[in-house]
Amino acid sequence: MTQLNISIVLYKNPIAQLEKAIESALNTDLDVRLYLIDNSPTDFLKGLSKFDSRIVYIFNNANLGFGKAHNIAIRKSLEENVPYHLVLNPDVYFEKGVLEKLYNFMEENKDVGLIMPKVLYPDGKIQYVCKLLPTPIDLFRRRFLNFGIFKNVIEKRNYVYELRFTGYNKIMNVPFVSGCFMFIRTSVLKGVGLFDERFFMYLEDTDISRRIYRATRIVYYPYVHVYHEYVRGSYRNLKLLKIHIESAIKYFNKWGWFNDPERDRINREVLDKLGYKGEY
Repeated sequence: MTQLNISIVLYKNPIAQLEKAIESALNTDLDVRLYLIDNSPTDFLKGLSKFDSRIVYIFNNANLGFGKAHNIAIRKSLEENVPYHLVLNPDVYFEKGVLEKLYNFMEENKDVGLIMPKVLYPDGKIQYVCKLLPTPIDLFRRRFLNFGIFKNVIEKRNYVYELRFTGYNKIMNVPFVSGCFMFIRTSVLKGVGLFDERFFMYLEDTDISRRIYRATRIVYYPYVHVYHEYVRGSYRNLKLLKIHIESAIKYFNKWGWFNDPERDRINREVLDKLGYKGEY
């Protein structure tokens, strides 16, 4: 029986980058199936499916967006009763053993719905992938005021918002993790739903994290690590910036802008449990 399904959404990615991600995903003793969901304008990347019999290639002939494309594979996991599904970015790679350790942790901790390992840049520096639930001010400041005289203010806020004060060196329960690597218990998704397909890209990970956190635990597990190349597309491309802003509007329309008591309660609860004593 398949223990883990993995999905990678493709969009005109460099072949060498994809080969690293695919090799990482398949270099495991677990019984896995890897779905390559291709949003590219042509099926040029179809040849990747010949690398291994465990690969299933699906060409969408349209750019469906991040969450909607992953949902195609996640539905396969639900239909086939595969217990776990990994949402994996094409720019992530890792060594053998990572998937096994995460799988074993999930098997031993049935109250955990989503787990994320330590995430590093290729140079070994840590990425702060765990966050509190965002406010509109958080997102605005981080995107538009992170320079000059405002930078110190942003860094001070990020110390709390990105949970940097924890040192990222212990297991911790968090309300929101990055969509670059989401190891999910599929039974939880039957209750909370899949990615909200109204988000073309950006904040779909915030939204699904929040729904999972409502139902179960989200765990950061620092005892294994993956590498994430991570290019901030919306910082370099005006079209992606527009998509990012549209997603933020959809998110806050859904959950609440400045009046969001649940967000405030969850964030305070998380900070208290992690031992943060400062101002929030």
